[in-house]
Amino acid sequence: MEFQTPLVPARLTRRYKRFLADAVLEEDGHEVVAHCANPGSMMGLAMPGMRIWLEPNDDPKKKLRFGWRLVDHENGHFTCVDTMVPNRALKVSLMAREVTGLAAYKLVRPEVKYGEASRIDFLLSGDGLPDAYVEVKSVTLSRQKGLGEFPDSVTKRGAKHLAELSEMTRQGHRAIMFYLVQRTDCDRFDLARDIDPTYAVAFDLARKSGVEVLCYDTRISPKGVWLGKPLVSAA
Repeated sequence: MEFQTPLVPARLTRRYKRFLADAVLEEDGHEVVAHCANPGSMMGLAMPGMRIWLEPNDDPKKKLRFGWRLVDHENGHFTCVDTMVPNRALKVSLMAREVTGLAAYKLVRPEVKYGEASRIDFLLSGDGLPDAYVEVKSVTLSRQKGLGEFPDSVTKRGAKHLAELSEMTRQGHRAIMFYLVQRTDCDRFDLARDIDPTYAVAFDLARKSGVEVLCYDTRISPKGVWLGKPLVSAA
């Protein structure tokens, strides 16, 4: 998935009110306000002075002219902080039938209503196959070298999604929890059980009920984000 507009580098001044960030453009030193599409804690990714990449826009319907997309770790690695990107990147791969274990599904429908006033990220259908309900989570936390973790804060909504996926398995469907690690410096995945023990319990119950778990890494650059390869998961 390529970004719609070429990104521009900046230095982060601060992140505040969860969805706002102040930054200084590297090109001309102008101070700008950017939209931060990430409701999590962004632990380790929002420290003042970090090099980041912003996506400009000239859409009159948008209040802010910039969106925060990447953290540049300045060692060849990137993290995508936009939690909307995983769905767009995965949709491209699902429609191209590139995801191992899901390639047989011909029909990919995003944002389908299910459960209790919820929407599944993707509902996959195919001739002679059980419907597959796919929930996607963005992984950006890394507290140990090479290890991506989820979640980075308490997520009641995430636990609710796991319970609803479990119900789909009881109805005879496939249910997949898909973790997309949006960091290029991670080759393993696990749950951050200490951050949200309730989510961890919900995850274990979902696995016992038959919910499948897939975890992939990503290829990231200021040009875009693409689905990578399956990762080793300890979850």
